[in-house]
Amino acid sequence: MSTTALSAAAPTLAPAPLSEAPDAEEMLALVKARLDDDKSEDIVSIDLRGKTSIADFMVIASGRSQRHVGAIAEHLIEALKQAGVKSVRIEGQPACDWVLIDANDVIVHIFQPEVRSFYNIEKMWAGPARA
Repeated sequence: MSTTALSAAAPTLAPAPLSEAPDAEEMLALVKARLDDDKSEDIVSIDLRGKTSIADFMVIASGRSQRHVGAIAEHLIEALKQAGVKSVRIEGQPACDWVLIDANDVIVHIFQPEVRSFYNIEKMWAGPARA
């Protein structure tokens, strides 16, 4: 069999279509589900629309230890990337006392409980919308 016949007979594989990035509400649902699956504690979501232009939602959760916070963050980052979120920025991952994951429309804070109570960012952001 000639190489021309071989190449003509070989199936051509089209690249898999890239999934479209989820919108803010789909991303929020994904984040909350992933946090719940990883046994995050005290999950709070805050609607930021009308309060700021930095994101549509903020999600705050706690992990029981540095290792738990790190694992939650790793799993969430992977889930966001698999969902098609192209730009995910991460801060605080080496120490894992407070990991911030900025996925554009949704910002996620994962804390150890004592760090979360010290900064108390829920109180800052959960107030009424500014006029």
